[in-house]
Amino acid sequence: MANKYLSYISDEHFLSCIENLHKSYLKAKANVSKKKFYSNKIDTIKLTFDAKFNELDEETLIKTEINRQIDKSINNSIGTFHEQILGGIEGFEIGKMSGFDIKATDDTLFADMKNKHNTMNSSSAESLFQKLATFADTYKMANCYWVQILAKNSFNEKWYGDINGKEYSHSRVYKISGDEFYKLLTGKSDAFLELYTALPIAIDDYLRHYKPTDTLKNSALEEIKASSGLPKRRILDEITFENYSYYLGFDSLK
Repeated sequence: MANKYLSYISDEHFLSCIENLHKSYLKAKANVSKKKFYSNKIDTIKLTFDAKFNELDEETLIKTEINRQIDKSINNSIGTFHEQILGGIEGFEIGKMSGFDIKATDDTLFADMKNKHNTMNSSSAESLFQKLATFADTYKMANCYWVQILAKNSFNEKWYGDINGKEYSHSRVYKISGDEFYKLLTGKSDAFLELYTALPIAIDDYLRHYKPTDTLKNSALEEIKASSGLPKRRILDEITFENYSYYLGFDSLK
């Protein structure tokens, strides 16, 4: 029987990839406590601009910031989703903490995947090139790829670069856009489009059988409001004090 969703992986594998990503969404959205909200320092200078320039009241402002943190966490999981999809293609597998994200089972391909083209600084790019070059030197028949799922153009080309003042090149180290990498692994020029087209259908099918167990509730805002003793102190002042009370003069916000 032909697959319902994608021609290059089974329906079961595709739905399991969607389920795994859904779990990441649920985990990211699950009870964002004040402690979790504060795990990275909150930029209250930026929040002040956001409140004034975007005409947001304080509660909406904090809810927006919580959603931004959730979205950042989910973005990391999108890259894992693509790894799981591509690792389900016959002849390929996921790296599993082995220094690469995707490899051919016959060791003729190794790839490191980034969801967006602009997620690396020069030091990260240098380190990635050196890592891919090491794989290419170790496996003499292997082509090695820096994959940019969301790239500025469609390409599959040798990765030549001047990184941190050094010239880098290797005969079997490439950089490649997401659509071309899907084409390379599947042999289908429209494989990435096929994924895009199938996603809404498969997600609807998955959600139709999903049974939620708990109601999601974020407690961060309520905890911050409680500790501020409203209306004694503004929510933003409470966040600023709790994050920067050790800064000169900031203890006056108490």
